[in-house]
Amino acid sequence: MFGRTAFDPAAQRRFLPFVVFVLLLALRGLLDGVAPQGVDLRWLYALQVGLPGLLMAIWWRDYVELKSLPRWRDMLLAVAVGLAVCWLWMRLDEPWMRLGTPVAGFRPIGPDGEPLWALIALRWLGTALVVPLLEELFWRSFLMRWIAGHDFLAVDARRVGVQAVVLSTLVFTLAHTEWLAAACAGLAYAWLYRRTGSLWTAVIAHAVTNGVLGLWIVVYGHWMLW
Repeated sequence: MFGRTAFDPAAQRRFLPFVVFVLLLALRGLLDGVAPQGVDLRWLYALQVGLPGLLMAIWWRDYVELKSLPRWRDMLLAVAVGLAVCWLWMRLDEPWMRLGTPVAGFRPIGPDGEPLWALIALRWLGTALVVPLLEELFWRSFLMRWIAGHDFLAVDARRVGVQAVVLSTLVFTLAHTEWLAAACAGLAYAWLYRRTGSLWTAVIAHAVTNGVLGLWIVVYGHWMLW
């Protein structure tokens, strides 16, 4: 999949949680509309975030880039960047700023229009806590550094070149329906990682973006972003 690092345990432990997440997302999309009556596929999201979360927990000791927390100033910068990206994501919603429609929609509303709070909590926790970790381990820690040098663990994020940032962000963008917002997000998270040398700053910013955006989605009912 990625040259000589494809069978490297260090690489696998950074891309397999993401691959499992994407495959289960695709499965929800394939089953949508063909599932037996009474089967709510939205609960498959528990497996979609739970299985990658379990894999990351098992391999946690191997994530050397997450061993130490960044300085508090870098944490505050990450929060600010996450809020800025969230603001952009809420506003970059014109039709030309989107690529098609989501693979599997997630509308946690009951048959009588009532909000399904258990599903809402599940979705919010998954997007705010699990997704930022698995995506940053894959997109920034692995892919961006692998583009800069196949021995990616030896690559200092602070010395990653523009080509690696742009190419990894391009692929990150194509994986999202909201392509323009995703491009801004990918560049922002890559900039944080490159500036601070700490993957935690990208994870924190990503978590803030997803968490605040999730609250906004719930309050205003913009379920298409979920």
